[in-house]
Amino acid sequence: MKYDFDRVIDRTGTGSVKWDLAEVFFGRADLLPLWVADMDFESPPEVRAALAERARHGIYGYTSPKLDYYQSLTAWFRKRHSWDIKYDWLYFAPGVVPAINLAIQTYTEPGERVIIQKPVYYPFMLAISNNGREIINNPLKLINSMYLIDFDDLEMKASDPAARLMILCSPHNPVGRVWTREELNRVGEICCSHDVLVLSDEIHCDLTYENHRHIPFGSIRDAFLMNSITCISPSKTFNLAGLQTAGLIIANPELGRKYKHTIDCLGLLGPNLFGAEALTAAYAHGGSWLDAVMSYISGNLSYLKEYIIENIPRIAVIEPEGTYLVWLDFRPLGLDNKSLRQLMLEKAHVALDDGFIFGSPEGDGFMRINIACPRATLAEALRRIGLAAKEASP
Repeated sequence: MKYDFDRVIDRTGTGSVKWDLAEVFFGRADLLPLWVADMDFESPPEVRAALAERARHGIYGYTSPKLDYYQSLTAWFRKRHSWDIKYDWLYFAPGVVPAINLAIQTYTEPGERVIIQKPVYYPFMLAISNNGREIINNPLKLINSMYLIDFDDLEMKASDPAARLMILCSPHNPVGRVWTREELNRVGEICCSHDVLVLSDEIHCDLTYENHRHIPFGSIRDAFLMNSITCISPSKTFNLAGLQTAGLIIANPELGRKYKHTIDCLGLLGPNLFGAEALTAAYAHGGSWLDAVMSYISGNLSYLKEYIIENIPRIAVIEPEGTYLVWLDFRPLGLDNKSLRQLMLEKAHVALDDGFIFGSPEGDGFMRINIACPRATLAEALRRIGLAAKEASP
């Protein structure tokens, strides 16, 4: 089936955070947005057809997921990730960020500490601090343009008696690492030995590039499975973030009981009707679309790397192994965070995610760009960035 990912679709006026709220977040409306982590592509045609068919029914009452909801999800993970997930391991969440907040509330107490690895997805930090817990940072090491885990530092920080939880970003946002089995084994061994529960955010698990394979943390060993909670969602894979549908994989019955108590107390009973329909159709029929969109995004990545080498050589690309988010190193421009932000907004008129929001100093001088867009959009953004970079002091 042919998919037209080159088609530019006007998203303005649809309530899109990326396209309609630039002035709210950046102070001006004339920006080309490549920041929020959703795609500028239509979701798979099978998903759109399933939603339209369900909408035609005309009655949208209280809904419980049907059997095919569980069947499509488990079949997807079995086929794509070689992980045999049991139905009774699956728990509902209205999104991965809410799931992370709920897990922090469930498995830690105020004043206890949570390990993260900066530079990392900034809602992790908000979830920890907003819930009255403390951050322990196990910063990633940038060596030869590749980010690595500092295992000696992780061992030391996991040994802190107040460290109760580690949030693992796998694949990693924003640096794009797809952790190897060996790396995940080390993380699991350290956390198990120090009784630190692993909360693995695997929302980008399907978005990997050639020669890289995502390995679910819980699939490696039974000990890791029993000492972990895995966050999943079709939202990044199939561009369904607005449908607020996610899940937690919790195989440990005691951990599952605790989580269920938390969501019961909050009245979070299950996914919305259309979210359930979209998940079912996406996992059941979206494979060919995903393969096609990742091929297109891979082409965008090649275009970005070539353009920067030829036209903006003072910027460096941190090669992603997964996700459609690319971590760009602007440090050779010699600008502080404020000046770099001003350069992008006032000269380039492009909205990217500031690197420092993913952790400072780890993200200082970096920016994150979303390349899940038509190539013409990416080309225009890079043209603008290139012109603006020429104005920066050498």
